[in-house]
Amino acid sequence: MTSADFRVESNHPIAGRFLPVSGSQQYFFSDRSLAVAMAAKSTTKPVGQEIRVVHVPTGEVVFRKPASLRPEWSADDI
Repeated sequence: MTSADFRVESNHPIAGRFLPVSGSQQYFFSDRSLAVAMAAKSTTKPVGQEIRVVHVPTGEVVFRKPASLRPEWSADDI
């Protein structure tokens, strides 16, 4: 595997306390489990948009955090 086998992506900026820099729409990881954990722990701006983990060599979506427009979630929860 190369150094960028997995991409965490969204159509909206991704934010999370564990990301090196918040606000990008994609981040690259060499480890699948780390990429999935980062996607699961992250959110988007605006809150509630979909985040995906893509296996870069094949283009396969290996994890999807679906869009969720739950009213009890707010930007203050991030």
